[in-house]
Amino acid sequence: MAREFVLPDIGEGLTEAEIVRWLVPEGGRVEADQPVVEVETDKAVVEIPSPYAGTVLRHGGAEGETIRVGSVLVVIGEEGEVEASTPAAPEPEPTHAAPPIVGSLSEEAEVLVPADQLAAGHGATAVKALPIVRKLARDMGVDLGQVRGSGPEGRITREDVMAAAPPSTETTAPAVEPSPPAEAAEPPPATVSGEGERRPLSRLRRTIAANMAKSWAEIPHVTTFDEVDATRLVEIRSALGARHDVRLPMEALVIKAVIPALEAFPEFNATLDGDDLIIHGAHDIGIAVDTPDGLLVAVVRDAGPRGILDIASEVRRLGEGARERSLAPDELTGQTFTVSNIGAVGGGQGTPIVPYGTTAILSVGRAQEKVVVNNGDLAIAPVMPLSLSYDHRVIDGAQGRRFMALVIENLEEPALFLAG
Repeated sequence: MAREFVLPDIGEGLTEAEIVRWLVPEGGRVEADQPVVEVETDKAVVEIPSPYAGTVLRHGGAEGETIRVGSVLVVIGEEGEVEASTPAAPEPEPTHAAPPIVGSLSEEAEVLVPADQLAAGHGATAVKALPIVRKLARDMGVDLGQVRGSGPEGRITREDVMAAAPPSTETTAPAVEPSPPAEAAEPPPATVSGEGERRPLSRLRRTIAANMAKSWAEIPHVTTFDEVDATRLVEIRSALGARHDVRLPMEALVIKAVIPALEAFPEFNATLDGDDLIIHGAHDIGIAVDTPDGLLVAVVRDAGPRGILDIASEVRRLGEGARERSLAPDELTGQTFTVSNIGAVGGGQGTPIVPYGTTAILSVGRAQEKVVVNNGDLAIAPVMPLSLSYDHRVIDGAQGRRFMALVIENLEEPALFLAG
């Protein structure tokens, strides 16, 4: 008998995924637990195994198509079997649940009727949008009743909201409800001049764009800059690498140097949730990874008690997995503090954006030889630039400087954190 296998929620409240590649064609044989399809979520590309053995009678979508969780992914039966016709899936019931806590994307699309239509006694034309898209619209001052959705069945997407947003907003101004325009007007599409081209953003790039816009719009950023004499850090890195015959990523040393500072100043390892500050017990350190598809943040779980070689091995594994897009969704979410080694691509100082749901991020630049004063004498030393961004709602400038001072002390003398 033909059996339908629906797209499951493979983690982190998945609501939809894009089909990247079918691993078994229609008419092909598949065994139980054999990967049948590759799908791309917001951050990861994962293989989904078939729960049944049999013949693939029908794919639930073409490569490049986006399907929702709960929709038919693949139909599997016996060879030569004809799939029975099935009625179209009913529309999901509208939900009016309260918005979720930070990071959840588990709601279904919600159907809304614009206020002006309700006032006029009309309800035929409804607005369909996921709750996370509706919140983005509120944050950016976009009236969803005036936006035409480009998603399936007219659903409004993040891109539709961002395209309809005003050119600029004052983030320090008090929030006000936008007045509905006299006429529904859509912004004219940007024209392509000369020999240019229009490129649709990838799913990952769209996710990055939405996350960056949310963080920058909602978090009042402060960035403090400094430099550290990295002479001892470079020596220790070289010595450990030679002794253990491994490549020691700079991120591993920086993570170990940061842990004592996070313990001394727990507000940097926290999440602001309404009027409450959640101090995390574990130090789940995100590491920014430059991949061909865009920036990903992989997470070193519970870094505090782990040894330097263990962290180094995990950083290498996560970096390779991120570049290959083979990490699981839970390896790409949930960091409590982030380290970004922009020195790996030749960067110096910058203004890193605090990942949403955290309070701080440390950016480490490339060490370059400079003249330094050491006990009154001039010397040449590798100097590493540091940039610390933090949420000013939670962390004051003096506390930011104290945190940075402790990190610098540890980086200048690695024995202080390696002995722990």
